[in-house]
Amino acid sequence: MARIVQKFGGTSVADVDRIRNVANKVAAEVRAGHQVAVVVSAMAGQTNGLVKHCTEISPIHDAREYDVVVAAGEQITSGLLALALQKIGIPARSWLGWQLPVRTDGTHGKARILGIETAEIERRMDQGEVAVVAGFQGIAEGDHRITTLGRGGSDTSAVALAAALDAERCDIYTDVDGVYTTDPRIVAKARKLERITYEEMLELASQGAKVLQTRSVEMAMNHRVRVQVLSSFDERPGSDLPGTLVVDEDEIVEQEIVSGIAYSRDEAKITLVRVPDRPGIAASIFGPLAEAAINVDMIVQNVSDDGKTTDLTFTVGKADLDRARHVIEAAEHDLRYQRLVADGDVVKVSVIGVGMRSHAGVAQRMFRALADKGINILVISTSEIKVSVLIAEEYAELALRALHTAYGLDRA
Repeated sequence: MARIVQKFGGTSVADVDRIRNVANKVAAEVRAGHQVAVVVSAMAGQTNGLVKHCTEISPIHDAREYDVVVAAGEQITSGLLALALQKIGIPARSWLGWQLPVRTDGTHGKARILGIETAEIERRMDQGEVAVVAGFQGIAEGDHRITTLGRGGSDTSAVALAAALDAERCDIYTDVDGVYTTDPRIVAKARKLERITYEEMLELASQGAKVLQTRSVEMAMNHRVRVQVLSSFDERPGSDLPGTLVVDEDEIVEQEIVSGIAYSRDEAKITLVRVPDRPGIAASIFGPLAEAAINVDMIVQNVSDDGKTTDLTFTVGKADLDRARHVIEAAEHDLRYQRLVADGDVVKVSVIGVGMRSHAGVAQRMFRALADKGINILVISTSEIKVSVLIAEEYAELALRALHTAYGLDRA
């Protein structure tokens, strides 16, 4: 008997028929002799509707009351799935975040999980009952108010619960059947990966892949929770593990140099032309941006011809571009730059693989493949298992296809 946590996202529970389908998937694991806890998201579109209600009532609203409202979607889904399971003869009970409880810090709207108390649901699971847990929710330490974990928070809820229950694995059901080498909607030859390391998945998620939420991968890596990504709509018979397993590097026998290629269209580039080249200038620029909660990603600094000034280029989220410009322009007198150039028509493309650690020439192959297609690189950023470049948005699809071929990912 294994203990398994299953998580179903919004599209998987979008209506009553899909909730019945989910109930059948849960029942299959129970009838196979496993203990099962299920984490559910709100029905597709429901959270957006609740957020809209909050902003219509008050564009600048109390975050505590906002969490009370937007947490309601998961409450509805957990109750409906428990009913659907009971209807087909599977003992089940719904659990809200405060009932377990899922203890979090007090950062409303994007709380972090501090711990989960599982004694009662473990007792119930030992008796054969399925625990249906509302994802995305928690209860704040101190004032015991309802909290929410931010967008994609149900993934984090599921991994945290799997860690707390010492589950064999955490199955995350989505509308895709696994993790691919790149976006299959753009690259027809993209392949589904059987296994991928935590580090690679974390980089893919943080660099634009939408399969798993970044915080959930961090938690899985920290607690060594084996995560499986699979489709809730795939009814084909076959392997017991038909999706992609996210596991420790030790579980992968033969590792590719590059496992995947991610891209993000949510980037914008800012260049400050002819900034004085003096100690402290970078702190004067990035300090105010940090205070405004604007995240800066890629940074490149070049000394100008006269040796007294420098051109500084960096990227921010496209949604933060206007705010970033306002922050910098407000400090123009102190920064004394000559000109600010902003560009929102860019895309970040990243090649990722733990095999980079032991192979030279990975970056050179990327640069050559892009050059052969006439694609100019605007900014470069590297880490131990990742090389990212910023290019003009119009070349995004061409770049993905070229790089996918260059790293041998096209093969069957």
